[in-house]
Amino acid sequence: QVQLVESGGGLVPAGGSLRLSCTASGIIFSLAAMGWYRQAPGKQRELVAAISRDRSTNYADSVKGRFTISRDNTKNTVYLQMNSLTPEDTAVYYCNGGRVATWPWGQGTQVTVSS
Repeated sequence: QVQLVESGGGLVPAGGSLRLSCTASGIIFSLAAMGWYRQAPGKQRELVAAISRDRSTNYADSVKGRFTISRDNTKNTVYLQMNSLTPEDTAVYYCNGGRVATWPWGQGTQVTVSS
């Protein structure tokens, strides 16, 4: 029933930008805190940004000032605007609950930042 579909990843040079999208179904989206997670090869999955239903936000220190999370409740979509990308941002990016990853993981979207 619950489905999270991420898109927008790609290959980008260092210093570039990408905007990721995650569309959710099977949840009451407007009431859900949503978050973006990433997993780099050989590393644990980490929460990089979260947005509550009242649109308060939190960011990992590593992305603060560079990434912006937003949501459009009319589209059941959460976005991650990523600027000033570095190779250390290379990972598969996933969305899920913004406080706890309560839903099944989607396929993720690959972000690769070249040097």
